[in-house]
Amino acid sequence: MSKNLSELAGRGGVVDNLFEKMGHAAKESGTPNQEDLAALADEFLIGKANTYGTASFYDFMKPENQGKKIYVCNGTACLCAGTQDAVLLGIKQHFSDDEIGHMTCLGRCHENSAFHVNGSNYSGDSILNLSSIVEQGSPRVDDYHVGGNMQILTGEAVTIDQFKDSVLAVLNQNPLDVLEQIKASNLRGRGGAGFPIGFKLSACRDTNNDTKFIICNADEGDPGAYSDRYLMEKQVYSVLFGMMVAGFVTDANWGILYIRAEYPESISIVQAAIDEIRQNNFLGDGIAGTDFQFDLKIIAAQGAYICGEETALINSIEGQRPEVRVRPPYPTQQGLFNKPTVVNNVETLAALYSVVTQGGDHYASIGTEKSSGTKLICLDSYFNRPGIYEVKMGTPLSEVIYEMGKGFKEQVKALHIGGPLGGLVPVHKIESLTVDFESFSNKGFLLGHASVISIPETFPIIKYLEHLFDFAAYESCGKCFPCRLGTTRAHEMLSKVQNEKYRIPKNLFADLLTTLEAGSLCAHGGGIPLPARNALEYFSDELSPYFEN
Repeated sequence: MSKNLSELAGRGGVVDNLFEKMGHAAKESGTPNQEDLAALADEFLIGKANTYGTASFYDFMKPENQGKKIYVCNGTACLCAGTQDAVLLGIKQHFSDDEIGHMTCLGRCHENSAFHVNGSNYSGDSILNLSSIVEQGSPRVDDYHVGGNMQILTGEAVTIDQFKDSVLAVLNQNPLDVLEQIKASNLRGRGGAGFPIGFKLSACRDTNNDTKFIICNADEGDPGAYSDRYLMEKQVYSVLFGMMVAGFVTDANWGILYIRAEYPESISIVQAAIDEIRQNNFLGDGIAGTDFQFDLKIIAAQGAYICGEETALINSIEGQRPEVRVRPPYPTQQGLFNKPTVVNNVETLAALYSVVTQGGDHYASIGTEKSSGTKLICLDSYFNRPGIYEVKMGTPLSEVIYEMGKGFKEQVKALHIGGPLGGLVPVHKIESLTVDFESFSNKGFLLGHASVISIPETFPIIKYLEHLFDFAAYESCGKCFPCRLGTTRAHEMLSKVQNEKYRIPKNLFADLLTTLEAGSLCAHGGGIPLPARNALEYFSDELSPYFEN
């Protein structure tokens, strides 16, 4: 990372944002033109190579995106469901090949057949009505089951009045007392790493600086996951309350929601809620007659899975290529525009409403000793009752799969849980797992975001691994050699072995996975070997024709 570029990008602060201006410049044609990029470079006193390098990275700003009018979801859930060939066939009756792009993923994993057109997402049987959708532009509100064994995040939605009352109650307390409640809850990050939010908030509070930021990482890019989308669209005031509490205890004055471009409905709903909070005078200077100053802003992402990693996300907001930063320094000491920054995902921040209003000890009493509270789990379309389920940490996975989700519509041989970097769980292992960080880790898997993608019996594991490494190579930020080259080489081998008379040497593949794990800068390259190792362990008979000793 360049500290100088961070400082130059920060000259306009959050309001006059370089990345946002690039997105606006790309809106009409799908990519910013050279004159716009040159003007932005001059405005922010950076090189033209910097603005071009940034724009050329993102799916929805790169030159190849010019002229795209409709996008097909190519996420893993839609791939396994086998729905997208029919979607593409229907689209080609109305659009030429150069007008069709791709998106990964649209968060419609509960019914698949997903595509995006006219600024809205569609799925299910919508492809059958494409003519009227294109002509009238009518958005389709999707529907999915919401259930579980405990309702904290999925209960009655917090209203604007409840939001205001709860904020007032917080502002009448000492920030340190509120922080202690958060620490007592033992709330761990729900984005995948499971890092305690109390530790992050404390580290940021203890760093002296007049400017600090709270970032809500709403770049939910794991195929199979749509729980963050649910929270932003159905429980929005819980999310925004969590951001304000985080700002209050750290003395931050800005909250930024980095929301993925693939979720246009979420952006609209969150913006409407922010506008309502502002109209009620709960944003800006001197909130509710106190000296607390805080504001909220949405930054719309532009299509890059790596932005789910916190330092890549920070670079993105600055208008830089979203490359992962070397740590230390950590974001809580030197983050956005070189200022102290806390980054947490949507579910983590939404949980703060319960923590603060019900008490940290009460929250800690739910779940297990090391994994407190509840977890949202997303079930895909292979389940008889797909949807979002909120369960107490420690709940048997079998209860979620067979009782809540009602089992599978057809034979499934494995579940990929926790996103592309999560574990590949064979169905016979379901009975041995509970929904908490420790259980999954101890059994050689990863709970992660807790998205669940079903791999049917008819889907070859070798083809699934090829897809995973294709995704990993495409979405790599490219900063470190092990990830940039390793994911590409793995994809090449897995593709070659299916199309040529070739067998992958086991030692070579094992060395490649070890290099990725040990040498990658972040969890993108370091995590992708996990499902591959799981596949080699549990599906060795199926994979043996493709590997040689």
